[in-house]
Amino acid sequence: MTGEVQRTADGRYIVVRGRLWRASNPGLPEAKRESLVHELMDARRAVAAAKRSDDAKAEKAARARVHDAKVGLGERGPVWWADGAPDLNRHLVKNTPYAAEFET
Repeated sequence: MTGEVQRTADGRYIVVRGRLWRASNPGLPEAKRESLVHELMDARRAVAAAKRSDDAKAEKAARARVHDAKVGLGERGPVWWADGAPDLNRHLVKNTPYAAEFET
């Protein structure tokens, strides 16, 4: 990937190919964030290894680890903001209130 990641002005989402993806919770303590990112990367490597060895049981377990790490980071599960704004994860930017931020 080249260039910087585009973020919404409120920091809640990153934008990838015109789609919103929930960003990690910026309020996480750095040590906790580092630990969760490390676990996420380990889990993703475990998914790849399980797929290479065609081990469905190991793949399922590794995907559960990925999910748990993403929930811990705030990228999945309950939203980390408290103002009642809806979760627009995976929505096309153009179909959200963020559209004006990214018009070219």
